[in-house]
Amino acid sequence: MKERPAGKPFCFWLGFKEPHRPYEDGAGERGGKDLKSVEIPKYYPDHRIVRSDLADYAYECEYMDSHVKKVLDYLESVGELDNTLVVYTSDHGMPFPRVKGQIYEHGYNVPMAVRWGKNIKKPRVENTFINVRDFAPTFLELAGVGKHRQMTGKSFLALLKTENPPSPPDGQFMLIGKERHDLGRPGNAGYPVRAIRTDKYLLVHNYEPDAWPVGTPETSFRNCDDGPTKTLLLQRFDKYYKWSFGKRPEFQLFDIQKDPECLNNLIAGGKHNAVAEALKEKLDEELKKDGDFRALGEDTSWLDKVPWTAPELIGTWDSWLKNINND
Repeated sequence: MKERPAGKPFCFWLGFKEPHRPYEDGAGERGGKDLKSVEIPKYYPDHRIVRSDLADYAYECEYMDSHVKKVLDYLESVGELDNTLVVYTSDHGMPFPRVKGQIYEHGYNVPMAVRWGKNIKKPRVENTFINVRDFAPTFLELAGVGKHRQMTGKSFLALLKTENPPSPPDGQFMLIGKERHDLGRPGNAGYPVRAIRTDKYLLVHNYEPDAWPVGTPETSFRNCDDGPTKTLLLQRFDKYYKWSFGKRPEFQLFDIQKDPECLNNLIAGGKHNAVAEALKEKLDEELKKDGDFRALGEDTSWLDKVPWTAPELIGTWDSWLKNINND
């Protein structure tokens, strides 16, 4: 900040490693956390190990928050706080079983807070869907720059500036997808998923229901960060183990308002067939509109050739960027 030209705008991306594993075992309790007050998701057993693990995670998150406060205090000290658009968010849910990298509500519905001084007329909570792909178009519009034609997101600058924003639009939805996340299956194969989230429902399409979604038992489910909660669940071959590591049906439908932890697959009960079919049709329609190769039924054998090691990826990225720039 001290090196920037006077009066010039700036962009700073502050990232943290603290919420990532591993944690110092018991740090949360030693830091004053009452394990009895820890809220446990329904997909975990009420066990001291789980309570302590969640408390350690909270402790790390609060440490991260304290550094965000230092940044805000610094911006205020140099007179730039109210002139700076601050967006605070996460890339995924907590690094615990059934959350990080998984297409359930707690895995993709991440926290987000925005501060922009007097430019935001009234503090409020918004229920409008915003995707991380909407950030870049928002920043570019604020800078007076048009978004690149490859960007699929939409600016939400108008939402920030509006004093009395309208209610979220009827029928709003968000598409969610995954091909491969980290390692864990033979040949580093992925676990392809597409999903659609509305105000009320989440419909999930697991393309390979016969595959293990979090890696294989032989590799100790490598697509899940190691930690005390994971170790505990792997020792119990019960419903908690199955919820985190077991195979999943091709289609899942959850009532997010009643079941945010996504434990009750409504399709299994057969009472929500009309809802499921409507959402399947909408998901397929939107994916085809976006040119999604799975929805279009295209050959996916090329996925086996996608590089995964760092040197291969860097070389591939360089090639892609060169082609994009030439285009």
